[in-house]
Amino acid sequence: MKYRETTSIAALAVALCVCAQPAFAQSAGTMVAGGAEAAAASDDDVGESIIVTGTRTTGMKAADSPAPIQLMDSEALARTGQPDLIQSLAQSLPSIQAQSFGGDMQAMNLQMKLRGLSPNHTLVLINGKRRHGTANISIAGGPYGGSAAPDMSFIPTAAIDHIEVLQDGAAAQYGTDAIAGVINIILKDSEYGGSIVGTAGQYFDGGGDTYSISGNVGFAPIEDSYFNVTVQKKKKGFSFRGDVDPRVFGDNSVAAANLSKYPDAVNQAHYPYVNRILGDPYVNQTSVMYNAGYRFGDFELYSFGSYGHKYARAYENYRTPGIITDSDGVPFYPTGFSPLEAVRETDWSVTGGFKGMIGELGFDVASTYGHDLVGVYVENSGNSSLYRDTGFTPTEFHNGDFKASQWTNTLDLTLPVDIGLSSPLNLAGGIEWRRDTYGITDGDPASYYGSGAQSFFGYAPANAGNHRRTNFSQYLDVSFNPNPDWLVDGAVRHEHYSDFGDTTVFKLTSRYDITPTFAIRGTASTGFRAPTPGEGFYSGISVGPNSVGGVLPANSAAAASLGFGGLKPEKSTNFSAGVVFTPTSRLSFTLDGYWIKIRDRILITGSFYGFNGQYCPEGYTGSNAASCIPYNADAYNIYNQQAVYDAVSSALGGTIPSYVLIDATGVDRNLSGTVRIQTFANGADMTTRGIDFTAKYDMPTGIGDINWSLTANYNENKVDSIAGLPSALYTSTVDPTATALIDKFAVWTLEKSTPKVRATLGMYWESSMFSLNLRESYYSKVSSLSTAPGGSPLAGQSIPIPVKASFITDIEVGFKPTEALKISVGANNLFNHYPTKTSYENFRAAYEASGSSRFASSVYPTVSPFGINGGYYYARVGVKF
Repeated sequence: MKYRETTSIAALAVALCVCAQPAFAQSAGTMVAGGAEAAAASDDDVGESIIVTGTRTTGMKAADSPAPIQLMDSEALARTGQPDLIQSLAQSLPSIQAQSFGGDMQAMNLQMKLRGLSPNHTLVLINGKRRHGTANISIAGGPYGGSAAPDMSFIPTAAIDHIEVLQDGAAAQYGTDAIAGVINIILKDSEYGGSIVGTAGQYFDGGGDTYSISGNVGFAPIEDSYFNVTVQKKKKGFSFRGDVDPRVFGDNSVAAANLSKYPDAVNQAHYPYVNRILGDPYVNQTSVMYNAGYRFGDFELYSFGSYGHKYARAYENYRTPGIITDSDGVPFYPTGFSPLEAVRETDWSVTGGFKGMIGELGFDVASTYGHDLVGVYVENSGNSSLYRDTGFTPTEFHNGDFKASQWTNTLDLTLPVDIGLSSPLNLAGGIEWRRDTYGITDGDPASYYGSGAQSFFGYAPANAGNHRRTNFSQYLDVSFNPNPDWLVDGAVRHEHYSDFGDTTVFKLTSRYDITPTFAIRGTASTGFRAPTPGEGFYSGISVGPNSVGGVLPANSAAAASLGFGGLKPEKSTNFSAGVVFTPTSRLSFTLDGYWIKIRDRILITGSFYGFNGQYCPEGYTGSNAASCIPYNADAYNIYNQQAVYDAVSSALGGTIPSYVLIDATGVDRNLSGTVRIQTFANGADMTTRGIDFTAKYDMPTGIGDINWSLTANYNENKVDSIAGLPSALYTSTVDPTATALIDKFAVWTLEKSTPKVRATLGMYWESSMFSLNLRESYYSKVSSLSTAPGGSPLAGQSIPIPVKASFITDIEVGFKPTEALKISVGANNLFNHYPTKTSYENFRAAYEASGSSRFASSVYPTVSPFGINGGYYYARVGVKF
């Protein structure tokens, strides 16, 4: 390990020395020129590349961009070794962080965040048109909570010509969602040739076996047309990074009791590593994408679209044999069982449009429809209540469906107007009408009968529903040069929502080239993000044998009875300023600082209790009173709120099952019973500030250019204030933070789970037959916050769980015996580096001694920005024709 760290530190030191000389940049495909960072497929200066993101001016070059924008081409994406687009972007661009692990349904649809903000704050475009979001909304807390951003796993990298990443607030230009920036994916439009690429790999320590095969072909059905289509098939196997399960293994009373009563538990697959929740899910996915057009004169008819199907399943916590038994106590699964949450998802989108020039007036009219259907299933499970009551239980359940759609219609116009300046004033304007829908379909009755399907309670009819919203917007953008060296761009956008009314947002951007090699630039803008229909209407109330809980729809009458009153839009203010320095055609630097203020940020709340049986009322004299937590008026009021009880009861149709409240005698308080809820709310005001730095140097050598790059990001998220509790909810008089709308654990995650410093040093060299791609990435410390369990030396205290600062090395070596064939081998995380383990002394020892399942699942902190699986090694073969 010392050798590993020394090597990494030395590599970074060499990089800084080279930069100071000066001499830098092109990462594993990321080049910088005059303010645009790009991965160029040709030898042309990337500054000559034409961009379409962040500007409405036709023909603007990357070198002249007034805002920081990064470009990556298909070759650079391929060199990351990842068949998944999010992972490819995160490995190359320090301002992007990919979610490395997700629990429950989050595992099926990992997301990414830009500048540490929510995935919902980054707008994803395909060929400049809005991409629809996923129906699988995340109900977890933290920076990924509430995310319903597009599932980019359905976009095959082989279909992509290049990607433009605008790192700047752009709500006034493109509409809501663009608070952190814009990712514009430009598809291939070649009308001839193609490629076939096959990739296979796995983790160094086992699991995650992956293969992907994709084919891309372009042809011209008729003269002056193009049709480019890509097909990708990819599979990824389970990985496991947990530990033994002390409920059925080890020297503790829980294991001894379980093994004495259920000796067949030792025959469970993978024993004693039976709790396999900590690891990657299995994914089997097929995606098809096309891009087509017909050009005639100054006009073009075009269409593009995609279709994808995903079958994925993830392990949930192992259940011991006694969880499902008949009326005589005989277990349904003699060895216990590991439920699997699964999805069968179908995602598709189609765009049709017509664009061209009428004189000097440019126009583009288009319509896009996207739809996502997520079928939710539980496999290898059972319903304990159903089995006990009837002697029968299914082992597979259809828990319900999530569905979402988006229909967007746009008209964009551009017109250059000569007003006597050094170049024409560019006018751009347009209108957009959009309809968003979201719905939940209830599942099989067996999935929500009684205690429900083990690991994932089904969606009952009370959770089902269909919801819609429409939006109409207009924008105007004016760009002009007061003199040849000064660019000014201003935009204003007005939007009307059917459920929120009106808003108007602005943006002002400017760049001044002080000399041919040095420029300054800056932006100021306001933003607005309406809550997604999923955030407003997701409903997930489940009823177990001892509990009622879940998520109340934010826009429901039950939530309103608690004083929430539905969701408001988020509003933002964004400032940035930077410099561009290009001393030579081979060397360039950019430095941009930013400050983003988000008000009324939408977050999922902490839990509020209407009943908790352990907290007995004062003077309680039931037969189990001795087992109650000693009476404390403040604690009792926190955990037994009548307003919460009434709201949950209302959501269930007026009644909470008596067995949740009363024990088996039918008389005494059920000490194990709970009634609790969460909901989405405008929970906090936040400030994000940071710096983006890029440097590039194309170093000529006798064996070909070596393209160096250094990209770095400093990012700090701060929760400025937390919204107050509605008056209907109890506020602690002893410790108000104990009843805060957003608890301290969520606040900690929002502030501490994104690396403050992320840097990537890249080197790419290619000759006629060989190539070498090398990346060295640095991640500063991140952490989560957790309460130390009973039995720990710090029991009851809130303790940070850190992931220490780390260097990660990626490498790929390529061999190209002919122009048509290239063979590559590589590694992500070459030295098999893992995140810091969770403290055994403060957490895991107590879990082990008490026979807790958390011992198996707490080996590594899942907030790790570089994952929990260690090194990934792969080989790729590409054929072009």
